[in-house]
Amino acid sequence: MARVVILPKLGQTMEQGTIVEWLVREGDSVARGDILFQVESDKAVLEAESRYRGTLLKILVPADVEIPVLAPVAIIGEPGEDISGLLSELDAGGSAAPSAMAEENEDVAEGIRTPSAVSSLEDAVAGEPQTAERETTAGRRVFASPRARRLAAEQKLDLADVQGSGPGGRIVEADVREHLAALPPATPLARRLAASEGVLLSDLAAAGTRITADAVRAAASGAAGVLGPPAAPERLVSSATGGVIPLRGVRAIIAERMANSVHTAAAITLHSEVDATSFVAMRESLRDALKDELGFGVGYNDLLGVIVARCLVEYPYMNVQLTAEGIRQMPSVNVGLAVDSERGLLVPVVRNADALGIREFARTLRDLVERARQGRSSPDELSGGTFTITNLGMLGVDLFTPIINLPECAILGVGRIRSLPAVLDGQIVVRQKMWLSLTADHRLVDGGPAARFLQGIARYVEAPYLLLA
Repeated sequence: MARVVILPKLGQTMEQGTIVEWLVREGDSVARGDILFQVESDKAVLEAESRYRGTLLKILVPADVEIPVLAPVAIIGEPGEDISGLLSELDAGGSAAPSAMAEENEDVAEGIRTPSAVSSLEDAVAGEPQTAERETTAGRRVFASPRARRLAAEQKLDLADVQGSGPGGRIVEADVREHLAALPPATPLARRLAASEGVLLSDLAAAGTRITADAVRAAASGAAGVLGPPAAPERLVSSATGGVIPLRGVRAIIAERMANSVHTAAAITLHSEVDATSFVAMRESLRDALKDELGFGVGYNDLLGVIVARCLVEYPYMNVQLTAEGIRQMPSVNVGLAVDSERGLLVPVVRNADALGIREFARTLRDLVERARQGRSSPDELSGGTFTITNLGMLGVDLFTPIINLPECAILGVGRIRSLPAVLDGQIVVRQKMWLSLTADHRLVDGGPAARFLQGIARYVEAPYLLLA
């Protein structure tokens, strides 16, 4: 019996979504748990799994089309099954064969695999054939396990390039991971662009950092091997002859929320220049002392996150939100960090940040930021914040006015750290200076209390050893 696949609802606020890419084609056999497509919500790009076993008979919605949640997107059934009647019902108004959609509607969130899921895909398709045949872009067929295909799809990797070690040359997950380990580090989007543009990632690996889509675009445009000024992100540019980029997906959500914040909140911004000399020294000491243990260097955002979390506990009137009932004191301290990703501005959230030491905070934040930049965040990782930090210092910005991430009460803007002359004990000396900008909602907090909160942050920046007190 034919079954209708619908676009799942990924969160309470999600009303629409966009299918980023179909990972199976019409005529392909699918098993329960196989990934059908990637869908972009207002918060993340996730993977939709099949709840049915059969053949993908019809794709109803192509990639890069925005549709409402619960809308039919595909039909799965038996090979050669007549679905003309079902298609007519769908075309007539979408009442669409209740028997075909009833099971799908029981739990529309089921079948969405977030990148953090740890359950085995083989367990999810128990009783199904563990070898799946799939045609690749090269035109030949390869045999691979469901887990291998899921990982390859997640990393934008053509399985035709992978050498299988299983029976009959079957590709297993370990083969994909071994192949990925031998490749230059690159984002999934960069890998897909490199494949489509004929760019060798090995030619871009000399920079020693993770290869981004911008670097691939630059190479494809004639600057191969040169990692100079990157091409503008795809989300911000149109064709050379002009054109319009639809305002949708993450960009549309950012536009709506930022405009709503500006027109709703009674924003007031306070600026303060602080002496960050001790702050810089502590960061360098922690970076050197914990690098072997953590596998990376502690950053300024890690320290700022811990400082902000401490201050939200000491000044609880800043950890509030405006609700229909009034000003609500938030029960936990959840600190978000604004991240500039290829999909747009995202804010991954470190939950219960006040309970974390610098090690735990740094590990958590690094993982969240990396997942956000790869487009692999789950909805929960991008929601529930009670305060946001936005740092433009690495881009050479000294001072700016951040926009509140409603319904939060405030946001902290961080400028670059610079060596400047200063007067200390009557002597002119060189000190590390940094600008902090606090934008607060005057409906929830007055200027004086907000200034005291900013002073509290400045105190810890100037004397970070107080975090031990």
